[in-house]
Amino acid sequence: MLNNGIQVVHSMTRWFGGRRALGLLCAIFLGAVVGAGQPAVAADPQTPGDKPDKAPLLQLGPGDSVSIQVYGQPDMSSTVYVGDDGNISIPLAGNVQVTGLSPAQASGRIENALKTGKILVDPHVSVTVTQSRSQRVSVLGQVGTPGRFPIESNTSIFDLLAQAGGVTSTGSDMIYIIRQDKDGKETRYPVDLKGLANGAGALPSIALRGGDSVFVPKAEQFSIYGEVSTPGRYRVEPGMTVIEAIAKAGGITQRGSQRRVEIKRKLPNGNYSHVKAKFGDLVQPDDVIQVKESIF
Repeated sequence: MLNNGIQVVHSMTRWFGGRRALGLLCAIFLGAVVGAGQPAVAADPQTPGDKPDKAPLLQLGPGDSVSIQVYGQPDMSSTVYVGDDGNISIPLAGNVQVTGLSPAQASGRIENALKTGKILVDPHVSVTVTQSRSQRVSVLGQVGTPGRFPIESNTSIFDLLAQAGGVTSTGSDMIYIIRQDKDGKETRYPVDLKGLANGAGALPSIALRGGDSVFVPKAEQFSIYGEVSTPGRYRVEPGMTVIEAIAKAGGITQRGSQRRVEIKRKLPNGNYSHVKAKFGDLVQPDDVIQVKESIF
């Protein structure tokens, strides 16, 4: 076979003439010989417009209202709802499944349905969400107004918390995004709000999706009473010392003693210990600090 091929190349070279023709024909022949032993690659059977390798941030779901515009065909443009079965009804093309697709992917699937049904030769379709009912996230815990709130593809964690009335004074800076996979297994993703706010923390790598839950736990606190200006319970800040805790409570009164500060601390076994505190000691969650009266 190889000898026959070389003879063909020489014959064609004499016909076309020149070294350039010889190089071109040799390249074509060698490519055919090498490629003959390679298996054929099957075409991707995906429906146009679908990208299953990565779930879109904004997914269509039951109850969503979408506007469908067909370029050059105003009679086919309409506003429809995604049914409970995940389908939308397209004039002449019938039902098209769009649940879990982004608006752009849904456009591609509708175009494919119009082509397959031989309704339009080269349709151009745009899909816009006019009202989202499926893309909602629950916000729970220490926020002003817990509930379920709609999100868009660019909704950030700060946008969502603002919709929920913000984090209360008792809320923690460390919050959690809770997501279930298709098997119902829950995964918690921590987000440090304080780090994000002051620029010290990295943006969360996980984006909000419909069906997520955001939980704002109660912040760790300590109690302080005795000879301080404003006794009460306060948030434990990272690295907070006893003197900072006293300052948080307005400082020591004129009758108080800097040398008579005591901490009541819960031990792992459930019992409490009473220790004489130094100003540089670190405050722990649930500590009870007492500033006693001066004896002189």
